[in-house]
Amino acid sequence: MSEEKIYRTDDSRPLVELTHVEKHFGDLHVLKDINLKVAKGEVLVVVGPSGSGKSTMCRTINRLETIDSGDIRIDGKPLPQEGKELARLRAEVGMVFQSFNLFANKTILENVALAPIRVRHMAKKEAEDQAMELLARVGVDSQASKMPAQLSGGQQQRVAIARALAMHPKVMLFDEPTSALDPEMVNEVLDVMIELAHEGMTMICVTHEMGFARRAADRIVFMADGQILEEASPDEFFDHPKSERAKDFLSKILTH
Repeated sequence: MSEEKIYRTDDSRPLVELTHVEKHFGDLHVLKDINLKVAKGEVLVVVGPSGSGKSTMCRTINRLETIDSGDIRIDGKPLPQEGKELARLRAEVGMVFQSFNLFANKTILENVALAPIRVRHMAKKEAEDQAMELLARVGVDSQASKMPAQLSGGQQQRVAIARALAMHPKVMLFDEPTSALDPEMVNEVLDVMIELAHEGMTMICVTHEMGFARRAADRIVFMADGQILEEASPDEFFDHPKSERAKDFLSKILTH
């Protein structure tokens, strides 16, 4: 399958679209009238204070969190409720979490080859060849025969990215992928993400890494208290934030 076929969509419509999305956890109103469009090939970085609803919004896009009302569409299609359709959607929407979620009892190679074999019914040899290519792409092919516990956190997170890429997703979601890492490992993961961005992968990244946001994002979305308060280019957002909330947020994180 060529790269062109993998990522081909109707370019005139958003690849990801959230319309009037609402979400409560009990009495807590965590997402308030979220409206967002992400174009094919766009790198959208979501920033904001803790508890602002960033991760929850990210998790609704592949239905790891359900919504109370509103509409979410991937490539023009509404999110399936459950069953095989939902599994198919999750194959098209790659997700990388704070924790690496690798199978501890399988080698690195097996971790990356498993889903294409099980979900895409790819032949084992083909899946393993693809897994090795992806592990090389994220710089950990030399670790292929090791178990996850033998790798550093940064290496494990790069394996998690390779595992998501193995399904040829239309869009990649990153939910604070570096927040559980030691500081010296953060850049090795961000470098892989920047490379993906340059290759045209559609990405939605929730992160506290402002250097990455400024360097890799096409657009910054700033969330606070369950709402999207600003959307702007990186330069515009960092140099000329409009809302008091964003100014306050940036003054706290950019002075250290």
